[in-house]
Amino acid sequence: MMGVVSRILELAAATPKRIALSEGEDERMVTAARILADQGIAVPLLIGDAGTIRRTASSVSVSLDGIELMEPATASRLREYAGCYFNRRKHKGITFERALEMVRDPLLYSALMLENGEVDGFVAGAVNATADVFRAGLQIIGLAEGIKTASSCFLMVVPDCEYGADGAFIYADCGLLPFPDAEQLVDIAVASHATAQALLQTTPYLALLSFSTMGSGQHPNLDKVKEAKRILQKRYPEIKVDGELQADAALVPAIGGRKCPDSPVAGKANVLIFPDLNTGNVAYKLTERLAKAIAVGPLPQGFAKPFSDLSRGCSADDIVIASAVVCARAAGAVVSDSRALSSATDEDEIVRMVSDIVAGCIKEMLS
Repeated sequence: MMGVVSRILELAAATPKRIALSEGEDERMVTAARILADQGIAVPLLIGDAGTIRRTASSVSVSLDGIELMEPATASRLREYAGCYFNRRKHKGITFERALEMVRDPLLYSALMLENGEVDGFVAGAVNATADVFRAGLQIIGLAEGIKTASSCFLMVVPDCEYGADGAFIYADCGLLPFPDAEQLVDIAVASHATAQALLQTTPYLALLSFSTMGSGQHPNLDKVKEAKRILQKRYPEIKVDGELQADAALVPAIGGRKCPDSPVAGKANVLIFPDLNTGNVAYKLTERLAKAIAVGPLPQGFAKPFSDLSRGCSADDIVIASAVVCARAAGAVVSDSRALSSATDEDEIVRMVSDIVAGCIKEMLS
């Protein structure tokens, strides 16, 4: 396994965190829990119906010795958590009885466990759709202080690559926001900076990417990138950021030095901020397939506490890596514990934050 992933696994194992595996009845989750426990990467909790989890484990010949099972329907804190959810959603007409029914859902219960300090993170998405995972995060965990926009990123690890952090990069946003404005690009950049600090274990250098380098091109689409840079430099002078930069100027020292010799980022970027979802999504998939890169994600960003989404086609190994990433982010204090819950729990905020890909699903689920 590649260097940065190995370092993340080692970091997680150094201070193992309690991680809720929200889809504990799935055989991939059961297998991942065994690996996490045996290798000391995390302290896994399998969330779901205990009988079903045991039958699943037996069917794949996995021992559950030393692995905790959590069954929401019989949990001692079920009514307490129902009260938490009721208080967050009563302005939407949710009754306590309805809340008591809803928090039996393993995904929602996992988010409540994280919010109330029973676990350090949760991992889901092997069964649940992205919309479900992000909805749980937005409604229960909320956004970090000063962040108004949820986003996602990928940890990209490119073999035999001399650029970035020894071939490792943070790509954002590649999964959620179709057309972020300048302020949303700022939120994406700030969250990506924190993610890079926790996962890359080096100084983040943020490149605001475009088809232009420092005014070489002129187009209205460049204005938001320039404005995002201005805001970032004013609000967060400690962050090393520059733009607009073309990808080669951001990555290659010789090209960056020639095109913008005074840039603090050109030629050494390890965090790539894309101007829209089209470029971000295309770039990460091309990198994954053509460069044979490892793509870990999508990793939710901007939230007050760490959790991870998965592809529904994920493997047990993918779940192990995602769990290690959540552990590393928890250990790295990626975001503040202060939250702005009220604005993030309304349906119109969720739809605004989440891409067109999942917005329709969220509207349907929350109607």
